[in-house]
Amino acid sequence: MSTEPNPTKPEYQKTKVIRQGGASEAVYGLGLIGALVYYITHATTFLLGVLGFFKAIVWPAMLVFEVLKYLHM
Repeated sequence: MSTEPNPTKPEYQKTKVIRQGGASEAVYGLGLIGALVYYITHATTFLLGVLGFFKAIVWPAMLVFEVLKYLHM
Protein backbone atom coordinates (compact mmCIF):
# COMPACT_ATOMS: atom_id res chain seq x y z
CA MET A 1 0.00 0.00 0.00
CA SER A 2 1.45 3.36 -1.09
CA THR A 3 0.92 6.62 0.84
CA GLU A 4 2.14 8.88 -1.99
CA PRO A 5 -0.50 11.16 -3.59
CA ASN A 6 -1.76 10.16 -7.00
CA PRO A 7 -1.40 13.16 -9.38
CA THR A 8 -4.08 11.77 -11.72
CA LYS A 9 -6.84 12.08 -9.13
CA PRO A 10 -9.03 15.21 -9.54
CA GLU A 11 -8.15 16.65 -6.12
CA TYR A 12 -4.47 16.91 -7.16
CA GLN A 13 -4.99 18.45 -10.60
CA LYS A 14 -4.12 22.12 -10.94
CA THR A 15 -6.63 24.60 -12.26
CA LYS A 16 -5.51 26.50 -15.33
CA VAL A 17 -6.23 30.24 -15.03
CA ILE A 18 -6.37 32.33 -18.20
CA ARG A 19 -6.03 36.08 -17.77
CA GLN A 20 -7.40 38.40 -20.40
CA GLY A 21 -7.62 42.16 -20.65
CA GLY A 22 -4.00 43.15 -20.10
CA ALA A 23 -4.35 46.22 -22.32
CA SER A 24 -5.59 48.37 -19.43
CA GLU A 25 -2.46 47.50 -17.46
CA ALA A 26 -0.31 48.66 -20.37
CA VAL A 27 -2.22 51.94 -20.65
CA TYR A 28 -1.86 52.55 -16.91
CA GLY A 29 1.85 51.72 -17.09
CA LEU A 30 2.45 54.16 -19.95
CA GLY A 31 0.43 56.79 -18.13
CA LEU A 32 2.47 56.22 -14.98
CA ILE A 33 5.74 56.68 -16.86
CA GLY A 34 4.43 59.79 -18.60
CA ALA A 35 3.19 61.27 -15.32
CA LEU A 36 6.52 60.50 -13.62
CA VAL A 37 8.43 62.26 -16.38
CA TYR A 38 6.07 65.25 -16.33
CA TYR A 39 5.97 65.77 -12.57
CA ILE A 40 9.66 65.14 -11.94
CA THR A 41 10.88 67.36 -14.77
CA HIS A 42 8.69 70.20 -13.52
CA ALA A 43 9.84 69.82 -9.91
CA THR A 44 12.12 72.60 -8.71
CA THR A 45 13.02 71.01 -5.37
CA PHE A 46 13.59 67.50 -4.08
CA LEU A 47 10.39 67.66 -2.03
CA LEU A 48 8.34 68.56 -5.11
CA GLY A 49 9.98 65.65 -6.91
CA VAL A 50 8.88 63.26 -4.16
CA LEU A 51 5.38 64.77 -4.26
CA GLY A 52 5.40 64.32 -8.04
CA PHE A 53 6.24 60.65 -7.61
CA PHE A 54 3.18 60.13 -5.42
CA LYS A 55 1.01 62.19 -7.77
CA ALA A 56 2.13 59.97 -10.65
CA ILE A 57 0.96 56.88 -8.79
CA VAL A 58 -2.56 58.23 -8.16
CA TRP A 59 -3.07 60.18 -11.41
CA PRO A 60 -6.10 58.08 -12.50
CA ALA A 61 -7.95 59.00 -9.31
CA MET A 62 -7.20 62.69 -9.81
CA LEU A 63 -8.32 62.47 -13.44
CA VAL A 64 -11.64 60.82 -12.57
CA PHE A 65 -12.22 63.35 -9.78
CA GLU A 66 -11.69 66.30 -12.13
CA VAL A 67 -13.90 64.78 -14.85
CA LEU A 68 -16.72 64.15 -12.37
CA LYS A 69 -16.32 67.64 -10.96
CA TYR A 70 -16.57 69.06 -14.50
CA LEU A 71 -19.65 66.97 -15.34
CA HIS A 72 -21.42 68.00 -12.13
CA MET A 73 -21.47 71.69 -13.12
